Amino acid sequence: MSSDFASSYLGRLRAKIGHDLVHIPGVRVVVENEKNEILFHLRPDFKVWGLPGGGPETGQNVFDQVTREAQEETGLTILNPKPFGYASEPASETMYYPNGDVCHYHDLMFYTTEFTGELIESNEESLAVSWFPVDSIPEVLPNVTLTIEAYLRFKATGEFQFI
Repeated sequence: MSSDFASSYLGRLRAKIGHDLVHIPGVRVVVENEKNEILFHLRPDFKVWGLPGGGPETGQNVFDQVTREAQEETGLTILNPKPFGYASEPASETMYYPNGDVCHYHDLMFYTTEFTGELIESNEESLAVSWFPVDSIPEVLPNVTLTIEAYLRFKATGEFQFI
């Protein structure tokens, strides 16, 4: 989400269609550090932890999108993001937001172990940012659990994942 939601692509679309279902081509990224910890941010909308990600802005390609979202939500500049899967299952990828908005995400899932910068403490998109061991993941949305499971399968098999 851009820093000024009303002027973002989705904000302008929402002004026209209200809370109706929108299909969104999104991205999410698993950032893993040298300790095999995964980076999460505490979402202000659902008050649970999530992975960096979101929808495109006008004129962005998918790599710009994943890099921008990670930087906005965590403060890190991710390097060399690689796709590992695609998420579009309606049961897990349809989000019902507290404000009444409904979105069905079609997310290309990325991973990286390369990044620079410093983590933010908080901002309008993240109440907190922290690393968690893969076996101690905090409370997350169901699609985040599925993404982590898909990432671990990808790491074990090298096979592109569909969820």
